[in-house]
Amino acid sequence: MKRSAVRPSPLFLSLLAVTVAGAVLTLFDESRVALTGGTVLFVLGGWAVSLCLHEFGHAIVAYRGGDHAVRAKGYLTLDIRRYTDPVLSIVLPLVLLAFGGIPLPGGAVWINHHALRDRRVESMVSLAGPLSNLLLGFLLAMSVVFFSPPLGLAAALSYLAMLQVLAFVLNILPIPGLDGWGAVEPYMSYSARQFGAKARQWAPFVLFAVLIGFPTVARLFFDASYAVFGLVGGEDWLAGRGQRTFMFWR
Repeated sequence: MKRSAVRPSPLFLSLLAVTVAGAVLTLFDESRVALTGGTVLFVLGGWAVSLCLHEFGHAIVAYRGGDHAVRAKGYLTLDIRRYTDPVLSIVLPLVLLAFGGIPLPGGAVWINHHALRDRRVESMVSLAGPLSNLLLGFLLAMSVVFFSPPLGLAAALSYLAMLQVLAFVLNILPIPGLDGWGAVEPYMSYSARQFGAKARQWAPFVLFAVLIGFPTVARLFFDASYAVFGLVGGEDWLAGRGQRTFMFWR
């Protein structure tokens, strides 16, 4: 693969710069405005970066698995515009994240499944996205453990790590439109795949409504997510502190 095929786009680098700027602002924790603004910038910027990495994960595995068209589509450049519809894939998920605290899946890459070598590769393409969230959550949590940053930054890092774990647990569910369904779909019957194709547009939104409207289901989801968060080294109390700072209006 040519190096230029995976060179990060200027927009992705800009998102990284916003995330870093937010992290720097959290260091001025004597100023409530700086701490809150820094946490908001860090979490929103970091979430946008993770969306790019999630979709890039799908694309790079598909590329190596036989679908070379993803390169021509720009999926290997980490440019968020290549993965998304501006409203449905960026604005809506960020609004739901900001006001609901649940990281609804956003972007999408269009894979030519007929070009992939076999069903195992198809499954790995689907799993690559949520696994990138899990890995990023682990790295963020470990950065707190090993580097012991100031409290404001540690809280922001921990909350973003928790969001990555939430995204992993959510995306791994075998529900049409989510990556967990895509991982098992190649082994399903034709009728099941047809059902998934029809349901994929609305099923994630139904899931989100269920999580909001049924506390018992939401508790099971969050309990599973907290368990995974603990396994990757996350600290619940730090993530909670970061969430409270991020959602300053509550």
